[in-house]
Amino acid sequence: MSDSGKVFQLIARGGLVCYAVVHLLVAWLAAQLALGDVGKADKAGALQVVVAEGGAWLLWVIVAGLGVLALWQLSEAITGHRHVDERRRVLRRIVSGIEVVLYGLIAYSAAKVAVSGADEGQSSLVADILAESYGQVLVTVIGIVVVGVAVFLASRGLRKTFVRELDFGRATATTKTITIQLGQVGWIALSAAYGTIGVLTVIAAVTFDPAKASGLDIALKTLLAQPYGSPMLLTLAAGIAAFGAFAILDARFRKI
Repeated sequence: MSDSGKVFQLIARGGLVCYAVVHLLVAWLAAQLALGDVGKADKAGALQVVVAEGGAWLLWVIVAGLGVLALWQLSEAITGHRHVDERRRVLRRIVSGIEVVLYGLIAYSAAKVAVSGADEGQSSLVADILAESYGQVLVTVIGIVVVGVAVFLASRGLRKTFVRELDFGRATATTKTITIQLGQVGWIALSAAYGTIGVLTVIAAVTFDPAKASGLDIALKTLLAQPYGSPMLLTLAAGIAAFGAFAILDARFRKI
């Protein structure tokens, strides 16, 4: 492998570690919310915690790392996965396309928070869209797409298809088992979170109430308001933390 290829690998794996850190922060904030802290618990909230502690430089590291990941997955979505059969290649490219969106959105959030600081007064994207004449239709479509992504994430965890992207090489059997189990739990937990966001987004469009679709923060608070909401939210926080731990191992074993 060329020196430039090795550098790219190092940066991409660093980006996956950044991805892990963001989810571990979200898990921590979700647990705080379940235990009585009503502060923000979405990705933007997690990133605001970082910048409030003087870590704006870390946000730019996250932006750079996730930006590289997004570009890498974009190339995979367009021309990659040629080593698998044609039918599976299409599915793998779709997965890469979804990852472009996920990495890109978090990178965008990190850049926005890094520029604006720990400012909680940022306007809601849903509110801005609903203000347009086509807003209700577009927000409804967005909500349905997010629900579809949630179903995909659940399938990814239940069927363990993410394992195809990993190269365990000389990893021990125990490490392999732990990585796969964390991945299963983590992807299913993310599915629950994204599914809630998607449903609330559709409700926001139907009721014309953007306050009902302000991201993961509102989704978690909605879950908390349900009977036995605190234990359920703690369980979800544990699941998201499992995904964060999986993402660290993913950075080690991902085929790049």
